[in-house]
Amino acid sequence: MRPSLQVHPTQRTTPGADQDVDVPAFARPRALGLIMLATGITGWIAAGILILEKLELYRDPDHITSCDINPWVSCGQVMETWQSELFGFPNPFIGLVGFSIIVTTGMALLAGARFARWYWLGLQVGVTLGAVFAVWLWSQALFDIYIMCLYCMIVWAAMIPLVILTTLRNLAQGVIPAPAGLTRWLTDWVGPIIALTYIAVAASVFFRFLHVFT
Repeated sequence: MRPSLQVHPTQRTTPGADQDVDVPAFARPRALGLIMLATGITGWIAAGILILEKLELYRDPDHITSCDINPWVSCGQVMETWQSELFGFPNPFIGLVGFSIIVTTGMALLAGARFARWYWLGLQVGVTLGAVFAVWLWSQALFDIYIMCLYCMIVWAAMIPLVILTTLRNLAQGVIPAPAGLTRWLTDWVGPIIALTYIAVAASVFFRFLHVFT
């Protein structure tokens, strides 16, 4: 009599199914792949449009960009500041390369790829530096330049869930060592954390430009 095959209740037998069933849903490869694909494509398109607009400004200094809406929302005016070329070239080139890596990683996860810990650590460093740079640009737009860039705000919107979910995924998977209780609390409250971050950014823009809205 042949012995029956015993399958643990938490194991999956469907080919290609996520095996990380002991981690939060958003931290599983398929879910995170979709998130990276969505945020990466969004950020890549916004950065690409900014590059095209910058090239038009190089060709024609009088060019009016597609997001020159009013004196307070004007990509063209922001592009004339030194902050828009912090490293000697237009900042969107950084976003174009960075978001390309995110899109590639997301597609690889959806295809079933699994990455080593060193890759996730490198990706964590990348998204963290990207988030720090986005925060700096946000502060410059609100408190120094005092002009908003519509496509820049789209990049900020893409960065928020990307950096939060990537960080919490790495915590949940043990890539970043942290107390189990803290990791569990953060992953349980990931939705409110992202929502509150969006609200805080939107509120900062609203109150800084309150005279425009009123």
